[in-house]
Amino acid sequence: MRAMELSRPGTPLAAVERDPSAPGAGEIVVAVSACGVCRTDLHVVDGELSDARLPIVPGHEVVGRVVRRGDGADRFAVGTRVGVPWLAWTCGACRFCAHGRENLCPHARFTGYTRDGGYADEITVDERYAFALGALAGDLDDAHAAPLLCAGLIGYRSLKLAGDAERLGLYGFGAAAHIVAQIARHQGREVHAFVRPGDETAKRFALDLGVAWAGDAGATPPAPLDAAIIYAPVGALVPQALRATAPGGVVVCAGIHMSDIPAFPYALLWDERSVRSVANLTRADGEEFLALAATVPLATTVTTYALADANRALADLRDGRVSGAAVLEPTAA
Repeated sequence: MRAMELSRPGTPLAAVERDPSAPGAGEIVVAVSACGVCRTDLHVVDGELSDARLPIVPGHEVVGRVVRRGDGADRFAVGTRVGVPWLAWTCGACRFCAHGRENLCPHARFTGYTRDGGYADEITVDERYAFALGALAGDLDDAHAAPLLCAGLIGYRSLKLAGDAERLGLYGFGAAAHIVAQIARHQGREVHAFVRPGDETAKRFALDLGVAWAGDAGATPPAPLDAAIIYAPVGALVPQALRATAPGGVVVCAGIHMSDIPAFPYALLWDERSVRSVANLTRADGEEFLALAATVPLATTVTTYALADANRALADLRDGRVSGAAVLEPTAA
């Protein structure tokens, strides 16, 4: 099998050849047709997430088809189209798992971080943590379905944590925000998009998706927000979002990594505002979101790259040159 492997943080991924995987009990091997390039992958590659198992094959927005099954793996027939997300395994025994909060399992394993991910032409996964696609993903082809597996799933969890906010602000209008904006509008919410200062392309992208307003990250929206979700890994956005949020509002930090949050006056938090984070996802989140995705319906904007161009895709994402989501296609030339 072909893969792009990280051996040391801060260095480019290297192309490697490995023997085909033999699935263990309860595992399936998936032939990868598309794998999204997520900002979390950047955090792994750049060493901002320090507990990665090295060497590691990144990637956790995987779409493909089952080609081999291990003993006892009978959830999916060979040939079934499946999606593979960030959450790869949980213990099932800790108090978090026991109370429906497996996203907080202290023993959890993660695709593309502590087990090899989808920057490859095959991936081996525990079948319990894969999702059936097909009808759940509507009419999206594999490349356009791939961003649903993290940008969509984590975006959906962050939207749930934002509560029933009627006026919603999205800070950082990339892969997750362009999906969440569609869901929020479908639910009848008013969406405000905040982008990097001077990024007119991102503003136009957001407005074309039907948001009510788009402006620079430090700008004041036309009316106070009921909730804000921060997708950009920039801690300085937290006090800015609090300033833009109405009394009783919530600021949700949706990334797995963020730069330090600067000190801010208590007055910004006063009036029962709150700040909270999103950690990983649960399988229940995935089933709920994929069912919803078929009813909206969602349209994702993607830029595709060959597997060998993974480093270029990461660089384009890092430098803000991707509208929507970047997706690797292992079968592309």
